[in-house]
Amino acid sequence: MAMDWQWQVFLKTPEGADLPYWQWMMSAWGWTLSVSLCALIVALTFGSVIGIIRTLPNSPGWVKFGNAWVELFRNIPLLVQIFLWYYVLPAIFPALKDVPGFVMVVLALGFFTSSRIAEQLRAGIQALPKGQRYAGMAMGFTTVQYYRYVLLPMAYRIIIPPLTSESMNIFKNSSVAFAVSIAELTMFAIQASEESTRGMEIYFGVTVLYVISAMTINRIMAFIEKKTRVPGFIASAGGGGH
Repeated sequence: MAMDWQWQVFLKTPEGADLPYWQWMMSAWGWTLSVSLCALIVALTFGSVIGIIRTLPNSPGWVKFGNAWVELFRNIPLLVQIFLWYYVLPAIFPALKDVPGFVMVVLALGFFTSSRIAEQLRAGIQALPKGQRYAGMAMGFTTVQYYRYVLLPMAYRIIIPPLTSESMNIFKNSSVAFAVSIAELTMFAIQASEESTRGMEIYFGVTVLYVISAMTINRIMAFIEKKTRVPGFIASAGGGGH
């Protein structure tokens, strides 16, 4: 039996609303992109800091802190973390009650992803030959300098493929923001499918936008990887060469 597709549903305006479904969906897409991009910035920032901390020489206290960060945020489901940020922390710290829900979701998603990026950066730094660290020290670099000029440029090149996956995942994981009433794509899909009774078309449209978002970040990261690749290094690093 053929499907009864009715794509004109996107041109209709819900009862009591000022915008048709397609404009409502575009607005929801904007919220999805905003949550995802802001959370990605948080994840890259904190993930980089924690990843570096976990590889610092002669700093067991900082290493333990970094390990605790990773284990905490990596082992609690994302949806639970969003509820903790949105409901529990404001109850414990009343000053947080005035923080917008958007910020809470960005922090929850960003910190969750930061634990994964931190682990990837730690692995990337440790995959580098120790001679690179020693060469930096022999040149008189401080710890900050040989991380900045020697280790991190190569480590980031190594971890671009897993960073691509995390960047794509953060767009997909943003869908859990509907649980705290952020007007993103999944919230739109739930509400619009109920109001229009055309769930097939609504969810298909939302799926297409999620795919476009993920594939766009994939192409951007692939371009960055191509432009920053050091020929032969990544393959050699995995086998202990150079």
